Amino acid sequence: MLTTYTVDNGGLSMREGAQDAEALRRAVWIDLLSPTPEEEKQVQAALRLEVPTREEMQEIESSSRLYREGDALFLTANFLYGVEGGEYGSTAITFVLGNQNLVTVRYATPRAFEVFGARCQRTPRTLLFGGPDAVMLHLFEQIVDRLADILERIGADMDRASQAAFRTARAKAKATAKDAGLKETLITLGQVGEVTTRASETLLGLSRILSFVSAEKSGAVRKENQGLIKTLVRDVRSLVEHASFLNSKAQFLLDAVLGIINVEQTNIIKTFTVASVALMPPTLLASIYGMNFEFMPELRWAVGYPFALLLMVVSAALPVLYFKRKGWL
Repeated sequence: MLTTYTVDNGGLSMREGAQDAEALRRAVWIDLLSPTPEEEKQVQAALRLEVPTREEMQEIESSSRLYREGDALFLTANFLYGVEGGEYGSTAITFVLGNQNLVTVRYATPRAFEVFGARCQRTPRTLLFGGPDAVMLHLFEQIVDRLADILERIGADMDRASQAAFRTARAKAKATAKDAGLKETLITLGQVGEVTTRASETLLGLSRILSFVSAEKSGAVRKENQGLIKTLVRDVRSLVEHASFLNSKAQFLLDAVLGIINVEQTNIIKTFTVASVALMPPTLLASIYGMNFEFMPELRWAVGYPFALLLMVVSAALPVLYFKRKGWL
């Protein structure tokens, strides 16, 4: 889908669908979402630039993601999306920054793009009147804000999972309830680790883009917008540090939960071990009195049967008392 944002008569005009070359050239921001070959050809013919294909956007080497062609900068990075719906992932998005236009090429919709599009319609003067470089930097600001919100929510989820795990470990509940609580905690920590990893990937891509744009000496970003880059670099750096902290905390909690599960499993194994050891002497006695020898004095005793049962009980109780005295139970 092709969407253009154009400043007309002091206001913002947003149009979707096929447009003529003049309308594309006047647009400050051209957003290509899963573009068709026809839409790509329209933009390429109007702006005289090559729109990267989806396969080219997936390449990971820096020279294929950050480069210049003529007066246009081609900037590609992976961005986190879909966290709100629970089916999250990372998608490559390319920003083509020219002197008069910004072109974004994407195949998914991060929440930041939806929010930024709505902001452009509410306050077009502050977002679109600064030129295409201002649009890109303000869009980056929106992405960073969304990542900050996601990391804050992830941190809160991790705190709740941590409290639930240790509260479950301390509670004198049934083993099935404990297992269910710890399993839920493991799932939560796994999701936390994946989201923070993808968020770190997004922040790394943004950091590389900002470094590349700052290093360009051709005036890709106007002087009045240079302050936005410094602010973004500072915000990205702080979020990278916070994401690293969350990753470390998630790893610590994961180790702690696994340790709790190991303790529970050890207790279960210890119970089975004590039971098997306690039953060994009675089994031996039962085996002896189960032999079919003709001359066994106890067979003719009137109290032979209760005597054998009492002997089995005593032989089972003695190991248990010994284990308790040693502190093994």
